[in-house]
Parts: sequence; structure tokens; C-alpha cells
Amino acid sequence: MGNKTRGCNNNNYPSFRQYLTGQLFGFRHLKVDQVCMYLVGVGLFSLGAKLFIMSHLGTDPLDVLIIAFNQILMVGMGVCSAIVSLIFLTWWMLWNKKYPPISPFITTTLTGLLIDLWTVLDLEGHVVPHLNAYAMLALGLLLCAYASALIIMSGVGIRIMDLVVLTMVAKWRWSFTQAKMFIEIGIFSTGWLLGGPFGVGTLLFLLVIGPLIQPFMTINARHFSLTNHGLASAS
Repeated sequence: MGNKTRGCNNNNYPSFRQYLTGQLFGFRHLKVDQVCMYLVGVGLFSLGAKLFIMSHLGTDPLDVLIIAFNQILMVGMGVCSAIVSLIFLTWWMLWNKKYPPISPFITTTLTGLLIDLWTVLDLEGHVVPHLNAYAMLALGLLLCAYASALIIMSGVGIRIMDLVVLTMVAKWRWSFTQAKMFIEIGIFSTGWLLGGPFGVGTLLFLLVIGPLIQPFMTINARHFSLTNHGLASAS
């Protein structure tokens, strides 16, 4: 009986304090170049996402949902990004029966807060007079793709939706592409139905970002001598 009780207590849910302590302690082992790549990546991704929004030609599926929430709640992209992160993290936690990593929450929330910062700094007023909508869209694509390469190489963060995608791959035996498209389409559809923006930029994000990430990682490794910590941790 004692062993059975001990087994029930030894589940996938440690105390919340232990969970947070373990997560925060893990950050102490990050190297300087990992932190730099991560912060630069998040900063560039927020800039690219802001250019997407400013172009009014559509944005990436996750931002379609976040913008839709913000139009309803009117609390800012940062807060709405945190809400979406918590929804996906809760889904992942209940599905996997263990606490999720907190880095996706930090990544998504920080990106949203930086988008709010670009708005406060009146980026649109400085850029719109010099770039047309399609130029902003093209620059946004490049920035988001390069930023994604940096974030992946840092080995620190993963996009919030990709946590659920990886669980689908593991539990349902779907291919990564199948699971990714399922989630992306589901997120976009929900955001669009709630009033989020849709345009050619949304389609281009789905078609262009992914294929550009690997070449950018190769460029970073070969020409800038950046270590791919994400690949090292995965292997």
C-alpha cells in the first residue's frame, strides 16, 4: 500500500515551486552566445511581425489569432500573446500530463510586448513614407525567417504552437508537416473567424518562412561561425 501511495505521489506533476525552480535553474546554464542569438532573434521576429501588420497584406497565423483577441479585449499584443501562450501550454500540459517548458511562453509574450513597443515608437510613421506595402511584406518575411533561424540555433525557445505539433507527431504518428499544417490552419481559421486579418502575407508566411530557415542557419554557421545549439540539444 505504501509503495502504491508513493507511486501515485511520484507522478509527472512536481510541486509548482519545484517546477519553476527547475525551469529557472536551467537558464543559468545558457551560454552568452545562446542568450544573444535568442534575444536578437526575438527582437528581429517582432520587427518582422510588425512590418507584416503594417503592410495590411496579412500576417502569420499565430498573429492573426493574437490580433483577433486584441481587437476583442483591447489590452495590447503583449497581453494577448500571453493569453494565447497559456491556452496552448495548458493544452500541452493536460495532453502530456506534465508541466510544460516556460521558454515558449517567454518567447511568445516577449515578441508581443516588443510589437507593442514598435507601435509606441511609431515605427509605422517612420517606415510607411519610405516603403510600400509589398516592400514591407518582403522585408518582414526575410526578418521573420532569419529570426526563426537564430531562435532555433540558440536552443532556448520554441514557438508555442510547435510544442503541440511535436506532441501530435509523437502520439498520433503524424508527420511533422501534417501536424504543422493542421495547427497552422486551425490557428488561422480561429483567428480569422474572430476578426483577425488575412491576406497574401498569411499564405506567403506559410510557404516561404519554413524553406528559408535552413539556408539561414547554414549561412550563420558557415559565414558568422555561430554554433547551432538547437541542433546539438536535439541530437
